[in-house]
Amino acid sequence: MKLVEHGRGKPLLMIHGLGGSTRSWDTVADALAAERRLLLFDIPGHGEAPAEPDSGTFTGLCRSVSELIVDNGLRGVDMIGSSMGARMVLELARRGLAGNVVSLDPGGFWVGWERAYLRNTLSASVWLLRSVRPALSGLAHNAVSRSALLAQLSARPWALDGDVVARELQSFASCRTFDALVEDLAAGPAQQGPSAPGSGRVTIVWGKQDRLCLPQQAERAKAAFPEAELVWFDRCGHFPMWDQPEDTVELVLRATA
Repeated sequence: MKLVEHGRGKPLLMIHGLGGSTRSWDTVADALAAERRLLLFDIPGHGEAPAEPDSGTFTGLCRSVSELIVDNGLRGVDMIGSSMGARMVLELARRGLAGNVVSLDPGGFWVGWERAYLRNTLSASVWLLRSVRPALSGLAHNAVSRSALLAQLSARPWALDGDVVARELQSFASCRTFDALVEDLAAGPAQQGPSAPGSGRVTIVWGKQDRLCLPQQAERAKAAFPEAELVWFDRCGHFPMWDQPEDTVELVLRATA
């Protein structure tokens, strides 16, 4: 995995979600880079990073990222993660590798029927994206079709930038480990806590209109990490950096100050 740096100041490691890449942070990266030195990378099997033998599992990805942190002398670095990456920063805090962490709508706190819901909706969504892949750019730039494609992920998909959406949807469709990870996440154990002693602050952010990691899961996340601050974003779906980019930047800078 290759680290890409952007900005200046105190370092902030940024971990994207399932199917994403370093470009998943484009809506907030420049504003954050004005005050922080961003450390970005594609997790194995995503973007330009080749998959490793265990990259189709959450445990395997955590191994890879833990090694990246240790090998680059980043133990105790502040972190922000989104979706699967949000769960990952919580796991890294549990392992004692993180400083302050901001977790944006983390996975790993589903129970019962929510597991099948996660598997079935994500599998159907990525199948659809692959089926219409040649037309994705045009669909992403049309407010009506963009709203239909992103109804599960955004509280206001019609307002999103078409270029950002097109790039992210193409990234989802092309992710080499997407299917394996969906199965692993849906069937695997729930995320455990709490943070290791001596870790930094933990801030968990949840969009009130998240239709992937459902809002009732937030209380389970808080129970696993009782030291965490739980922050709710109004008019926000699964990706706060899409629906509320300015609020996301403000919170990240405050929570990792």
